[in-house]
Amino acid sequence: MTIALACRLGYRRSSSLYCRFHSTYVKRTRYMFELKEDDDACQQAYNSGSFFLFHNLSPFVQQKGETYWAPKINAAELKRVLEKFRQSEERIEDSMLVGCSDECTPYFALDLGSLERSAIESELNGSFTELRKAFFQLEKEDVSLISTAQALLHWHDNNQYCCKTGQPTTKNLAGSKRVCHSSGIIYYPQMSPVVITLVSDGRRCLLIRQASFPKGMYSALSGFCDVGETLEETVRREVAEEVGLEVESLWYSASQHWPFPNSSLMIACHALVDPQRSEISINSQELEAARWFSHEEVVKALGRAPKPSKEKDESLSFWVPPKQAIAHQLIQEWVKKQDSLPD
Repeated sequence: MTIALACRLGYRRSSSLYCRFHSTYVKRTRYMFELKEDDDACQQAYNSGSFFLFHNLSPFVQQKGETYWAPKINAAELKRVLEKFRQSEERIEDSMLVGCSDECTPYFALDLGSLERSAIESELNGSFTELRKAFFQLEKEDVSLISTAQALLHWHDNNQYCCKTGQPTTKNLAGSKRVCHSSGIIYYPQMSPVVITLVSDGRRCLLIRQASFPKGMYSALSGFCDVGETLEETVRREVAEEVGLEVESLWYSASQHWPFPNSSLMIACHALVDPQRSEISINSQELEAARWFSHEEVVKALGRAPKPSKEKDESLSFWVPPKQAIAHQLIQEWVKKQDSLPD
């Protein structure tokens, strides 16, 4: 009996292999591993799987009132849609494995960019929505799966040739890798590490604006890791480069996959600077603005809806990234820490 079959049947034995499936997480992880490594198992999983649809990297969503969700299309329905639009069932093999349920129902993503967008939207009663908009409207589970799906679809679309031989590469059915059969090189999807840091002097926190931000929004400072750097070195360098401050201590908070503009791993940290040496010197090539904010100001900003400021000085009624962004989590953590300090 294969791991996949045992997983789907909830099979239990006294042997150590099957006892490990008592954990739902282990069960899902082992099943996903098998689908990534075994094309035959993945081929079979297409028939029991559910599919997220995309059109030129825009996810398909449906709306009821103020609620948005990304519907999971079953295999039978997907085959019906492909047949109606005169597409071969083999198009399913262009799908990417993006996850599975606790019951080991595999989730795939398929981009139908070659078909007429409006016709598919009409057929399935929904719309293909730009990812950034969908990201802030969907439920947390859907956001994670949709982000993974878009990142994989984008990576495969941009890595169809071997960088050494120039020959076409071929994806495995799960989409977990591409292979150049001419050179034997295996390519795996990648994402770029980025540190995002909330700087504090003990009583205030520093927030910044980039020119690309929506009007009125301030956030934590961020930057890509350079080759050869540790995370700690990146934090210290970015703070020094962008606002001219020297970090005395720092600590890790959490991480988040961030699909904008391409796939990044956001590594969130807090950093402390000396309040006696807290004068900001902005790097105008990187930032539009940066300033210190008090606890009271930040609490008010957390209570504001994300919308452009009407003030001439945006810092007077600024807002912070929404709760789906890890910058929001950093700011919330800082506020809670300040609340716990003695007066």
